[in-house]
Amino acid sequence: MMTTYFAYCGLIASIWIVFGVFLAAKFYPNYNHNKQFCSELGAKGSPTERLSPIINNYPLGILFCFFGFAVIQMKDSSIVSVITGSLIIIHGIGTLVAGYFPMDANAYTKSPSFNCKVHSWAGFIMLLALLIAQLLMVFSPINQSITTPFKIFSIASILATVYFIYKMAKTIKKKTNPGLYQRLSYGAQLVWLSGLSLVLTQ
Repeated sequence: MMTTYFAYCGLIASIWIVFGVFLAAKFYPNYNHNKQFCSELGAKGSPTERLSPIINNYPLGILFCFFGFAVIQMKDSSIVSVITGSLIIIHGIGTLVAGYFPMDANAYTKSPSFNCKVHSWAGFIMLLALLIAQLLMVFSPINQSITTPFKIFSIASILATVYFIYKMAKTIKKKTNPGLYQRLSYGAQLVWLSGLSLVLTQ
């Protein structure tokens, strides 16, 4: 029964982060969702440095870990589902770490602090963990849970994620709208997590 509840955590986390980011931004004067990264809400010295991790990173990290456990325990469990669930748990731990170690106030600093370096590595691991999880689902055996339509959905999610990461990299160089493409790239992964969550709860 508990595993069934945990299976909803992927969907809950995806909805939670949308409201959490917008709520935190309300307490950050002149915050721009298009130009600024989500992590700037919890950046060192920001108006929401303490608030953002409390309403975003910490609860989200726990939800991701619970969901990863549900994936490991999914029906028709295989080595692929165990690895996928473990990767989602790693994503959750990375979310917690990224919340505890804030990025620097200047997102474009060439001399990042120790905390900022840890934050950046945590973010990279979070991205990579979910990307590998998506790939694993594409190549996993077809069963009652992981169907051909879900595999196609996973491929579409991967392509969208990679495309928006590419666009984000270009906007970082130009210092224009990296926040927009960060949200779109992560959003594509969260949509995939929501889809997997719905698959598990059927």
